[in-house]
Amino acid sequence: MSSRAEGSGIHNHTELPARPDLIRLIIGIFGIGSSGPLIALSAMPVPTLIFWRNLGGSILTFPFALRHKVNSTGVKWAVLAGVVLAIHFVGFFLSMRMTSVTAGTAIVATQPIFAAFFVKLTGGHIPTKAWLGMLISFAGVLLVTGIDLQLDRRSFLGDMAALISGALAAAYMLIGSRAQQHLETTSYTTICYFVCAMTALPMALFSGYEVIHFAARQWWILLGLVLGAQILGHTMFNLTLKRVSPAVVSMIVFFEVPVAAILSLVFHIGKQPTLTIIPGVILILLGCILVVLRSKPQEVLSS
Repeated sequence: MSSRAEGSGIHNHTELPARPDLIRLIIGIFGIGSSGPLIALSAMPVPTLIFWRNLGGSILTFPFALRHKVNSTGVKWAVLAGVVLAIHFVGFFLSMRMTSVTAGTAIVATQPIFAAFFVKLTGGHIPTKAWLGMLISFAGVLLVTGIDLQLDRRSFLGDMAALISGALAAAYMLIGSRAQQHLETTSYTTICYFVCAMTALPMALFSGYEVIHFAARQWWILLGLVLGAQILGHTMFNLTLKRVSPAVVSMIVFFEVPVAAILSLVFHIGKQPTLTIIPGVILILLGCILVVLRSKPQEVLSS
């Protein structure tokens, strides 16, 4: 780990990342922000799309991972992260196809809420103002899901899938932090993405879904997911976690919501949200910001 990671930087949740990491985070925002709209455009079955997206990501990071040694402890954490990531993706992909991209990405953005809750369950301390943030976000989730339930049952189920996906994303981040204490980022992502792909493949095969025969357009969408959301999104964020507080990274990930919403609105992708959910989305983001600002990232890492 670099001297910056060993110093105060990773423990300071108000410190602005150094320029190289700030650039990586900005790239990551646009990379991960493209995920929801592209998933909504894709016609591949969910497990199949998860399989190819993560296999592609693993293949692209593998050559860089060859330069580093691995140890059994790091590999175990990376394998666990890959399984959790696969289940997270199932929920996220389903939500992008069942509800609007705006509602789905906003509800998944409750990730730091669940991370703080997991810290509390493992004996960590969560400040009072962070609990206030959780209540505000929860109110936003209730508002969005309540409106969607009034519109149609499918949108409501999509919101529920997004909520479960947010919880799994928090678990994935915490497990990934543990793994990267023992592995270089490229080694971690190669193992994690590969295990995620191998977890999704049996889901596709046993469900009788098509795995190979798709129109050229579907493969182009998949390539966009691999290069954008997986490499420029997930991998860029994982790279910065070596030096930047996860609280800061979580804060910046919130910008995924407007990026995804703008892309879906401009290109008329997926189910279009009603303006009535906007107050709920704002409450979710405000609550998450309160949690991130009031939670201690060192407790998240050590939990």
